[in-house]
Amino acid sequence: MRPHKLPRTFYDRADVTAVARDLLGKVLATHFNGRITAGIITETEAYNGAGDRASHAHGGKVTPRNRIMYGPPGFAYIYLCYGIHHLFNVVTNKPGVAHAVLVRALHPVDGVELMRRRRNSRHLSTGGPGTLAQALGIRTSHNGCDLLGDLIWIEDRRIAVPDAAIVTGPRIGVDYAGDDALLPYRFHFDPRILP
Repeated sequence: MRPHKLPRTFYDRADVTAVARDLLGKVLATHFNGRITAGIITETEAYNGAGDRASHAHGGKVTPRNRIMYGPPGFAYIYLCYGIHHLFNVVTNKPGVAHAVLVRALHPVDGVELMRRRRNSRHLSTGGPGTLAQALGIRTSHNGCDLLGDLIWIEDRRIAVPDAAIVTGPRIGVDYAGDDALLPYRFHFDPRILP
C-alpha cells in the first residue's frame, strides 16, 4: 500500500505552532537501501523565524547552514548539533519565511530491528531528536530532501491524538533565547495512549 504522504499544503501555513501540533500522531518514515523505517511523531518544537531568538534564522540571518529554511515548505532542514547529533526539522510557511519544526521524539512502528541496529542498542531509544535521526538513518547529507519524495516523508495513518493528551510547554535547550525560551512552542504526548 502506498503511503498517504502529507501534501505540500500541510506545511504551507503561516502558524508554525499549528503545524508543530498537527505533526503529533503523524508518521515520519525513511526509505534507504531498500529498507523502510518509521515512527509515530510524539514530540515537536516550533521555531518562528526572524522574530524568534531561539531560531537559527533570528534577525533574518541567512547562513549556508540555515539557507534551506528560507526555501519552499515541505523540505527537510537537517543540521549537526554539538558535532554529533543529526537533527531533523521540517520547513514550513512560504519561501522567504524561515519557519521550521524540530521533530524531537517518536514511537517506532516499522523496521524496528533495523532501527535498533542503527542505534547499536538492544534497548531502542527514540526519545530525543538525535536518537530518532540515528534510528531512522537520517544524516545531514539528507538536508534539503523533499518530504514529498521517496527518501524521507511524513504520512498520515489516521492516528488521532486527542487535545486533552497533548502537553504544551517551553522548548528544551534554548535558555540563550531569553524570554523566547519560555514560549509554549513544544508539543508532546505519551505514546502509551496509542491503541
